[in-house]
Amino acid sequence: MSDERGLVYKITVIGDGAVGKTSLIKKYTKGEFDAAYVMTLGAQFTQYQTEVSGTPIQLVFWDIAGQEAFGQLRPNFYQGSSAAIIVFSHEENEHGEKSFQDITKWLSDIKKNCGHLPIILFGNKVDLVENIDSIVKNKENPKSNYNVDALMKGYNFLGYYLTSALTGQGVNQAFSVLANKLYQIYKNFA
Repeated sequence: MSDERGLVYKITVIGDGAVGKTSLIKKYTKGEFDAAYVMTLGAQFTQYQTEVSGTPIQLVFWDIAGQEAFGQLRPNFYQGSSAAIIVFSHEENEHGEKSFQDITKWLSDIKKNCGHLPIILFGNKVDLVENIDSIVKNKENPKSNYNVDALMKGYNFLGYYLTSALTGQGVNQAFSVLANKLYQIYKNFA
């Protein structure tokens, strides 16, 4: 889409509750981190102005609540999405494992409601992991539920980024990759 602000892209940010979706958006758009957890109710919207190849880009993030109680509202929130970010947590606990296992659920949900669109994967909360490489690429440990390589081969993600909303690790890079990809995909339609 294009308007007086330049190119405008709606980016739907999804994943289980408490994986850090809101914190990632806040870190990218404001450079801030708030340690207090506040559950998103329904959806939250954040606009961010950037530039790609000299062209103004307006990113509109739709931060969708991950709790099942909001499941019936999601299809309405997805409409008009230009891209999606699926966020899971690398926490070494049951919540982290479940959020990783639910990636395919989120992928199916967004595709069912939006068809084919660019999707990027963020593995958040890497600041809580002692040795992230052992979790991400540990193919020999049958208890490891974080085989991201296998997941990436099975689905057509734009990329996978290790992020930390607390430290900022990977955040700007991941969002910038998405903004650049959106510009490349949609610039001819503007």
